[in-house]
Amino acid sequence: MFDDTLFEEVIKIRRDIHQNPETGFDVERTASIAADTLDAMGLTVKRKVGRTGVVCDLEIPGAKRRVALRADMDALPIQEERDSSYKSKIDEKAHLCGHDAHTAMLIGTAKFLKQHKNKLASNVRFIFQPSEELQPGGAPGMIEDGCLEGVDEIYALHVWPWLDTGTVGICHGPTMAQADSFEITIQGRGGHAAAPHQNIDPIVIGSHLVTMLQTIISRYVKPLDPAVLSVTTFHSGSAFNVIPSQAKLTGTVRTYSTETQKTIRKKMEEIIKEVTKSFGAAFEFLYDEGYPPVINHAESCDAVKKASSSFLENSQVIYPAERAMFGEDFAYYLQKVPGCFIQLGCRNEEKECIHPLHHPCFNLDEECMKVGIRLLSSLALTPF
Repeated sequence: MFDDTLFEEVIKIRRDIHQNPETGFDVERTASIAADTLDAMGLTVKRKVGRTGVVCDLEIPGAKRRVALRADMDALPIQEERDSSYKSKIDEKAHLCGHDAHTAMLIGTAKFLKQHKNKLASNVRFIFQPSEELQPGGAPGMIEDGCLEGVDEIYALHVWPWLDTGTVGICHGPTMAQADSFEITIQGRGGHAAAPHQNIDPIVIGSHLVTMLQTIISRYVKPLDPAVLSVTTFHSGSAFNVIPSQAKLTGTVRTYSTETQKTIRKKMEEIIKEVTKSFGAAFEFLYDEGYPPVINHAESCDAVKKASSSFLENSQVIYPAERAMFGEDFAYYLQKVPGCFIQLGCRNEEKECIHPLHHPCFNLDEECMKVGIRLLSSLALTPF
């Protein structure tokens, strides 16, 4: 469907971005790579959309439909531990979630579609978004700046190390969860560790909370309703012989249902209040609602299935695929227009592409980008 020269260019772009990762909204270099490449192709490019995003349009005379394709550009604040010729050059920053490949694939798709413009029945909008990893996310700002104006449907790919390269996963309806975060501060009374009876130990209280919060999912949420509650940090104390006065716990709640989310939040507050009260401690409970659930639209899922089935075997198109409890701000786009968030298999054991997203040794099989470009191009070329 496209020649090796284009694919080699896509690999080069991906590796360049991988070596020079940028996080959050500070993605000026990555955005310039996308904008400058597309501008050189003679396409209409808007820069600094949603602060540092890029929007590009491929206009087709007489077309009555506009398809949007989105890629996220930001890296993670994690140290890369895997050695390669294109390893991150920046300490504590690395593309360990595949956004470098997302950006490179979308640039490659734009190039391919520009070359085959005479076959297009739809206008195409290419959206390069900053800050997917950092709440409140880059999508709301992109939408506020008009990236969805005139768009009829929208699609995005995410590399998926749980599926082999050459496989596409499609979820009907909910595909990724609402991603909330919380912070619990326990205020006890510190003192000498040799006289615990004179103190109110926030570490003991926090330990009770870690255990009791786990009962919420198992005893207050419907068994068939997916939900996750994870305490991920516990900070307290600074010396072996001192009981500290304060402890802080943070974590995340993941849900698909608003009712379930409200139940979990209510039960958390009840448990925290009663446990701290029983020990004579005070508390502060902060709960931050994150990205809403990613809800794929039925007709768009069917379009992805049709497009992917045009060049993949039936066994390589998994529909419905397994849902995930990760969060994704692509949800905001799907609240405005129909669309689908697609899982792109990138696992290859022979190439040691086996680690999950956000792992310090994560790597993807670059051959998956051929599938990604073909699929994104097919979604724009096919009049569904």
